[in-house]
Amino acid sequence: MKNLWITAALVVGAATSAWAQLSVGYHQSNLPLIAVGYELGERFLPELRFAANINVSDGYYTELALNYQLLNRPDYEFYTGLGLGLYTGYYATDAALVVPLGLNLFPFERKRFGFHMEVAPQIDTDHFKLLRGSWGIRYRFLPD
Repeated sequence: MKNLWITAALVVGAATSAWAQLSVGYHQSNLPLIAVGYELGERFLPELRFAANINVSDGYYTELALNYQLLNRPDYEFYTGLGLGLYTGYYATDAALVVPLGLNLFPFERKRFGFHMEVAPQIDTDHFKLLRGSWGIRYRFLPD
């Protein structure tokens, strides 16, 4: 029974520290995205993004972006990264390389809620596909 309590305490402690680095965001653009990110260390922020305005019977879009914060200041973060976007449709599947370049702004005192701007070229195997610009909101689950 003692081992069960120790294991439970470790799991809860790990989950609490993991929760503190979780973030969610919304990217408004011609392809709106909902993002879930997990900050690893001081500068590495992988994000899983899902299309927010798409008829799933026609297909869906998912993107994994591995972002690195070039500047990490209390009020702002400047980042770039590399990612893979995957569109799975009724007739075909298409993949694209994504290169995000963005800015997160945290103007409020607690630095949990902020805004972001991003430009991300999408390149598929045949040609340059799209230059996506987006803006939106971000919330970080920071410890008190």
